[in-house]
Amino acid sequence: MAWERGELVYKIYRALTYGLSPLIHLHLRWRKFRGLEHPFRWRERLGIPSISRPRGPLFWFHAVSLGEGMSAIPVIKCCVERRPDVTVLMTTTTTSAFEVLKHQLPKNVIYQFSPVDTPGAIDAFLRYWKPSAIILMESELWPNLIIGAAKNKIALALLNARISANSYDSWSQPFIIPLTSLMLSKFLLILPLSTTQAIRFQLLQCPPFIINFCGDLKYAVGNIDTSEGDQRALKELHVQLTNRKVWMASSIHKGEEKVMLGVHNALNQIHPDIITIIVPRHPQHGEQIALELEKDGVRVALRSRHDKLMPGTNIYVVDTLGELQKFYRLTPIAVIGGSFLPGSAGHNISEAAAAGCAILTGPYIGHFSQMATQMQRLNPLSVLQVSGHILVEALNNLLSDAKILEARRAAAKQAYHALSFGITENVWSLLDFHIIRIALAHRGSRIAHLHGCKLMDDLNFPQLLLIVRDSYISTFLLPQIVLSDICLPRCFMSKGQAKRTRIFQGRPQTEVYHKYQEEQQKLFPVRLLKARNEEHDNPNGVHL
Repeated sequence: MAWERGELVYKIYRALTYGLSPLIHLHLRWRKFRGLEHPFRWRERLGIPSISRPRGPLFWFHAVSLGEGMSAIPVIKCCVERRPDVTVLMTTTTTSAFEVLKHQLPKNVIYQFSPVDTPGAIDAFLRYWKPSAIILMESELWPNLIIGAAKNKIALALLNARISANSYDSWSQPFIIPLTSLMLSKFLLILPLSTTQAIRFQLLQCPPFIINFCGDLKYAVGNIDTSEGDQRALKELHVQLTNRKVWMASSIHKGEEKVMLGVHNALNQIHPDIITIIVPRHPQHGEQIALELEKDGVRVALRSRHDKLMPGTNIYVVDTLGELQKFYRLTPIAVIGGSFLPGSAGHNISEAAAAGCAILTGPYIGHFSQMATQMQRLNPLSVLQVSGHILVEALNNLLSDAKILEARRAAAKQAYHALSFGITENVWSLLDFHIIRIALAHRGSRIAHLHGCKLMDDLNFPQLLLIVRDSYISTFLLPQIVLSDICLPRCFMSKGQAKRTRIFQGRPQTEVYHKYQEEQQKLFPVRLLKARNEEHDNPNGVHL
C-alpha cells in the first residue's frame, strides 16, 4: 500500500540523514568559516536555541530566504495583532534574510535560524520550542521536519505553495513519490500560487480537500521600514537625480551585468545625462562590478561608501542588503534581473509595481510568469517582456516619451492594487479556520486523528484534480483515467447542493461544480466544524 511504502522510504531517508549528520555538522562549520553562516548563531542550525521559550502556545513560521520571508511578514503581523495570546517564532536559512528581516519583524517575534533536516536537529528543535502549528512558505518540503511535526501532533500549513518543474520531476520519481505523498498528507492547509501549482501538488498525491486559493502573498509585501539616517540619504539622492534620466536594473545575477552595462553605454550615447542604478542580487557582486568599472576608468558611485553622484558619474551601484524597495521609489523605470540569461527564474515584479515603476523583464522568469500574466491581463501595459537585444530600444522609448512612461507606470500600479487587494485578509481567514483554531482548541487531538488516516489509499488522490477559478471549485478527471468510486469529505458540501453521483468504470465525469466560497460562508464557523467532526464517525463522507 502507498502509505506503507511512504513510511519505508521515510525510514531510509531518516537513516541516511542520521548517518550523514556528522558531515553536515562539519559542512556548517565550513560555511561559517566562509562567512555563509552567522558567526555566533550558526549552532541554531543544529536545533540549539539561543533564547528562552516563553510560556503558552507558539506558532512557527519558516521561510528559506529573503523573498519568502518578506512574503510571510504580513501574515505574521496579522497573527501578532489578532492573536496576542500566541508567541510567533520566525526562522530563515540564509544570513542575508536574517540581516534584513530582523529589522522588519514585530518586536515580540522570536527570530532564529532554521534547523537542518537531520533527525537530531529537528527533534531537538521541536522538543524545545513545542510549536502548536507550523506554517511553511513556498517549497519548504523537508521529510524529517514534516513527519516529525505530524508525530508530535502539530498542525501544518504551506503558504504560497509552489513546486518548480525540476522539483516536480524529482518528487515524482517512482521511488520518491510514496514519500512525497506521505508528506503532503500531513498538511491541513496548502495555498498554491496558481492552478498549475495546484495540479502539480495533486499529481504528487496531495489530498485535494486541503487545497485552497487566495492569491500570491508576494503582492502583500509591505514597505520596508527606513531609519532617519537612511531617509536623509535617500532624500539627498533624490535631489541629485532630479532632472536626469534614470532607470534601474534590479536583482541582477552574475553575467547579467554585461547586458546591463552594454545597455547603459548605448543609452549614454542618446541621453548623456542618464543615470543607471544597478542593484545586484548579492551585495558582494556589486563591489566586483564597481572595481571592474573603475579599472576601466569609469566613474562609479557605490552605495556602501555613501558616494554622491558627482558630475560625470552615470552609474550608481547599490551593494547593500534590503534596500531594493527604497530605490524603486527613486526610479521611474525598473528592469527586473534574473531573467535575461537562459536558466534564470526571474524575481518579484510586484515590489516595483507597488512603487509605480514602469516594469521591464527578460524572457526567463520561471514561476513569476504567473504574476506577469495576471498583471498583463488586467492591463497590457503593466509589464513588458523583452530580450536583451531589444532592451535598449524599449528603454529609449520610455526615456524619450513622457506620456508612454507615465501610462506604463500607472498601468503597473493599477494592476498591483487590483491583485493585492484583500490577500492578507484571505490568507489569515483560511489560516485561522483550518490551522489556528484547530491547533489551539483541540491541542493535537483532531490533528492526530487526521495524521493517522490513510487518506491516499482510501481516496485515490492521484486521479483527482481540483481547480479553482474565481469563487468556484471544479473537479476535473483526466481523460485517460478511469475511476470506480471517489469520496469527498462532507465539509466541502451542503446537503442541498451535494451531488450524489457515482462515477462508473469507463464513464468518467469531466466536471462537477461546487460553489465553495458561498458554502463556506454558510457553514462557517459552527456548522462546518461540526461537519468535520462528524466525519470522524463516518469517514466515507459524501459519495460523488
